[in-house]
Amino acid sequence: MTNYLSDIITYIRRIVKTPSNVVLTDALIIDYINRFWIMDVDARIQLFDFKTTYQFQTTPGVDKYNMPMYSIQSQTAGQPNADDIAFYPVYQGFMGPVSINGVDAPLYTQREQFFSVWPNYNQILVQAGTGDGTSGPYTLTLPFLQNNPNTSTQVTSGIIRGHVDMSGIVDTKVNQDPPLDTTGTGAYIQDASVNVGVIKSTSIYPGIYFTSIATDGSLVQVCDTGILLNDGTADAQNYGLLMTPGVAPYGNTTLAGGYTTTQNTINYITGIATSVTFSKAIPDGNPIQAQCVYYQTGIPRAVLFHNNTLTFRAPPNTAYLVQLNAYLSPAAFFSSSQMVPFGYMCEYIARGAARKILSDVGDVEQFQFYEPLFQEQEMLVWKRSQRQFTATRTHTIYSQPSTQSNYNQSSFGV
Repeated sequence: MTNYLSDIITYIRRIVKTPSNVVLTDALIIDYINRFWIMDVDARIQLFDFKTTYQFQTTPGVDKYNMPMYSIQSQTAGQPNADDIAFYPVYQGFMGPVSINGVDAPLYTQREQFFSVWPNYNQILVQAGTGDGTSGPYTLTLPFLQNNPNTSTQVTSGIIRGHVDMSGIVDTKVNQDPPLDTTGTGAYIQDASVNVGVIKSTSIYPGIYFTSIATDGSLVQVCDTGILLNDGTADAQNYGLLMTPGVAPYGNTTLAGGYTTTQNTINYITGIATSVTFSKAIPDGNPIQAQCVYYQTGIPRAVLFHNNTLTFRAPPNTAYLVQLNAYLSPAAFFSSSQMVPFGYMCEYIARGAARKILSDVGDVEQFQFYEPLFQEQEMLVWKRSQRQFTATRTHTIYSQPSTQSNYNQSSFGV
């Protein structure tokens, strides 16, 4: 058996009694295969063959990391068409414990438990500037930081940055996390003509706010976006675009004048936001206040997985190797020249895809006839994983997980 995908297509044709490519094309069959393979298998059974390790290096000062996504997969490389499969998560989920530079850390999945231990204390009533009777531009300074460039590879303290979640990354149509503004126009924040490529308000989580009272008595505010500037001269990790927040879904607006390293951006290292323009004039002498979460960095000791985002506390002060247990989401298939990774699953995949075809065309009799055979294949596939999951004894307080103790490795890493 040298071409599993081609064999699966042939087997599906036998089940649905449609041998002709004219009535039921290979491309449509592959679409059904992908629907079952990507959307159904991971929800029906967790396979040992998909159990893996997700690992990455942290960025100094950055506390939030989205789950990675597959890029758009197309039947014809470089030519987007109706057969494209858009972004979707590379992993089905994460499991603890988390290893950070080889040291275990707890993995939380409930925000209330995580933040009860690691609260976000929001600094308030911090004056960052003073109104002068105009809408700007203003230079606003957070007094917590050193207010000078940090050339070290370690960030000793900082402010929690804004964040764009996975859905926001999908909105941009570019698999770049965090999103980078390379034009200085703030197109990801607002586009007056179309909403394609604009990040929805519900996917942006600001970390820093500048607020004041306008001349008409209303509240005016500017916040960061989690979108970073990369105009060829800026450090893409340190300059965040600012915006005026608005209602969902596309109420956020850009600031007047565009974005450069000295205009409408905040330097996350120094805490200085330069040439910021508000949406309304601020009376002369009115304080412009800042709200943010100030923190001391270090080696992370706990991780929260929520909204497909990993949040670390303490935020990392340098690059750390993070490793988690995970289940891999399978990639798509598009042509018969591609191979199914596990041959023992071929009949299961074929029966699962054929099952979808029979249900869509309303062939109830054939569906019911083949359903026990599909269930049989699913149990056989699951049996392989079950043998692996049960190969290791369940440990008790009276048993040892191995014949060696941790003392045998006590000198490692010293």
